[in-house]
Amino acid sequence: MAKAPQVITCKAAVCWGVGGPVKIEEVEVEPPRPSEIRVKMLCASICRTDILCINGFPTGLYPRVLGHEGVGVVESLGEEVKDLQVGDTVIPTTLGECGECGSCESGRTNFCQKYPIGATGLMPDGTSRFTVREGNKRTPAYQFLSCATWCEYMVVDANYAVKIDAGSIPPPQASIISCAFTSGYGATWKAAPVTVGSSVAVFGLGPVGLSAVQGARMHGAAKIIGVDKNERRRKIASELGVTHFINSEGLEKPVSEVVKELTDGKGVDACFECSGYAPFMNQAMKAVVQGKGKAVVLGAGKYDSIQLDFVDLLFGGSITGSIFGGVKIKSDLPHLLHKCQNKVS
Repeated sequence: MAKAPQVITCKAAVCWGVGGPVKIEEVEVEPPRPSEIRVKMLCASICRTDILCINGFPTGLYPRVLGHEGVGVVESLGEEVKDLQVGDTVIPTTLGECGECGSCESGRTNFCQKYPIGATGLMPDGTSRFTVREGNKRTPAYQFLSCATWCEYMVVDANYAVKIDAGSIPPPQASIISCAFTSGYGATWKAAPVTVGSSVAVFGLGPVGLSAVQGARMHGAAKIIGVDKNERRRKIASELGVTHFINSEGLEKPVSEVVKELTDGKGVDACFECSGYAPFMNQAMKAVVQGKGKAVVLGAGKYDSIQLDFVDLLFGGSITGSIFGGVKIKSDLPHLLHKCQNKVS
């Protein structure tokens, strides 16, 4: 008879309060419950959203074990888990897909009602699997979203994990597929599909933005306008597909006007806002073709609200938010993994 999984003591990156330092702490990780898996992490990435979490996004719950991008190997699993086995390589995701709820069946969103984004810092049953020592006191710790990848071991509900072929995708690349790459590339595929010959603008050329650039190029966009205040990103952006680069630092006119000047005054067919900078969200809406273009907000920011130009909105402006690029983890993510493995669009 197999021995039941035990509590594991290991190291994790923990934040103790809003704006506080991240410290490497000794934590205890409980065994997985019936629908969960415990994962030995192989690789983890740093996303800007993790930095926002340190500053209280989406809620100021601490102590918190950080990280939501990563790849690892299933170390143990609950008795209800049927699709995964010990030894499988998996990536965690921020939301799940039941395939049966109204949202999943609609074909219009990747937001699942049964397995939504885990913004509480706890497992779906409302409890924590982490305990961290605070002096002589043992304190339950929150995770970031559905998981906490900045830990040597973590527990995630199996409905928020996807098996991958470990031999086809190196761990560092697999790690960013769990968030950054999928969010950017996926948006050009699902949230605002880019077509051959279309025009695109990407605001913010970090990992998500550069992934959107690659997606736009691979889907045949004729004009890809990249916007960033960091001049050093011009070269890599051009190598990945940007045809026109706008340095937003010190512009004497709104960036949307510069985008329109590069598109004969019309605007772009799609604009992907990846910086999380609130004023750029309004500029993204203003930069698209009126009545036909679509602006998609991908970058996270710690804002309670943003301002939009009412007239532009009333006259057909379109702006929407997107998590994970609109990609569904069961219906779509395996196809994206196939694209990555075989280098096809």
